[in-house]
Amino acid sequence: MKQVNVHEAKTQLSRLLELVRRGEQVLIAKSGKPVARLVPYEDPSPGARVLGRDRGLFEVPDDFDEPLPDDVLRLFEGRR
Repeated sequence: MKQVNVHEAKTQLSRLLELVRRGEQVLIAKSGKPVARLVPYEDPSPGARVLGRDRGLFEVPDDFDEPLPDDVLRLFEGRR
């Protein structure tokens, strides 16, 4: 992993981004202490989203919107 100081990172950003595009990681340091790492971007969505893919994995209970029991409600309100 290549390490550069902040000044070099600012002046050589295009070159560093090219290294990262090729799969390398670049560590950016300030006063010799690492503060950031440039890594290749990874698309967080590996595939298209499909509506209904998880249909049937969860069923909303009939009492979903009923008031909470008093003991649970007290915990949510910070009372014991």
